[in-house]
Formats: sequence, C-alpha cells, structure tokens
Amino acid sequence: MVLGILTAIAACPAIIGTTEAVRQGQRQNAREKHRGLKTNLAVACSRATKAGREIDGCEMVLSENKLYLNVPSEEFPDGHVEDHPFAGYFLPYPDHNWGRQGEGMVSTISNDPPQLNWIYVDRDTCEVKYGNRVESEDHIIGPWDVTKMDRRVILMGWEGFTAVEYGPGEWALYFDLDDNGLQGVVPDDMTRVEIELVRRERRQERTSNEPAEGAGVDTDTKADSPENDDDA
Repeated sequence: MVLGILTAIAACPAIIGTTEAVRQGQRQNAREKHRGLKTNLAVACSRATKAGREIDGCEMVLSENKLYLNVPSEEFPDGHVEDHPFAGYFLPYPDHNWGRQGEGMVSTISNDPPQLNWIYVDRDTCEVKYGNRVESEDHIIGPWDVTKMDRRVILMGWEGFTAVEYGPGEWALYFDLDDNGLQGVVPDDMTRVEIELVRRERRQERTSNEPAEGAGVDTDTKADSPENDDDA
C-alpha cells in the first residue's frame, strides 16, 4: 500500500506536466484557428460626438487600393456597389518573421475571380491600403496581431487607428504612426476620430436551395476557405 502511494505521488508531476502540455497545445490550436479564419472588420468608437455616432459599428470596405468605412446614406443605404467588404485573415509575409509579435494580413479584393492582397500602411500618407507584394513591401506591412481579450486589431503592438472624414459621409482609415493626431499628414479642418478595429466572424449563408437534411440543420452552409493568389 505504501509503495502504491509513493508511486502515485511520484507520477503526479508527470501527469500534471502532460495535462499542461495538452492544454497549451489546445490553446495554441485555438489561437491558430482564429488567426486563419476569414473575418470582417468593424469600427468601434465613442458615441459621445456626432461623428462617433455616425461611424460606430460601420464595417470596413476596400476600394481603389484603400480601406474605407462603409457609412450608410440615403443614396447608398447598403454602401457603394463597387466597394468590396473586408474579408481577411493573418498570413506570414514573405521573408519576414516577427515571431510572437504577429504576421502579415491579407484580404480578398474580389470574389470572382478570388484574389488576395496584402494590407499595409503607407509610410508617407499614413493611409491603410491594400496591394500586391511589390506595392506593399516598401511600406509598413506588419506585424499585425490582435489584443488578447477582445481580439481587436493592432499593428506593431498598439492601436493607432483613426477614421478621417474627407467628405460628407465619406471616411477613410488611417494609422497614426507618430501618435500625434495625424498632425502634418491631413489638413487641420478634416474631422478625425480615434477608433478600434474589431474582427467579426463572417455570416454564413446557405449555398444551396435544396432542403437541408435533419431537424432544421442547414447542412449546406460552410465556411469559406482561404484562396491562394500569386500577387499576395
């Protein structure tokens, strides 16, 4: 009996170590899974001002090589037809390894044909843009990551995202590189609002009109898989 107790006590550290290793592996798998999921981006900001109330909750779209806020209007309640909703995920940027600091980030820029581009910040204008490797590599291409709790998007370890209004209901996404309110980058009379970027899981839509099998289970709905693109 004494020998059995001693054996059990001796085995405890190994059991605890194995259990912790399994948990670490599960956490790592969950982390990699969420980083590889294609998600939309939405704006979160204070609603204390009129500008904040106008843009809070708006989703990001891509158009003409830049990222914009999809702000509804009477003329375009669902946004401009030519705008492409951000649908992106994290991906290692070629020849760059930031380790735990993060990776590159890509988004689809069209659905047919499926095509990916890199998301980056223009060094000269602080605008958040998208482009292929040649267009992006001379600018700030990462590391992109998320906060641990709320998984808000961060770049180079911090949140410096700002929405700038360049026309009525027209807002573009910037990153305040010098953390000075974009002074000297955009005109002083342009409205700017500090914002947070929140990843949102994309809504899953039915891909077939055939009746689903089972008790109300939609077996035809499935998540999009990442596309490959030479320009990415």
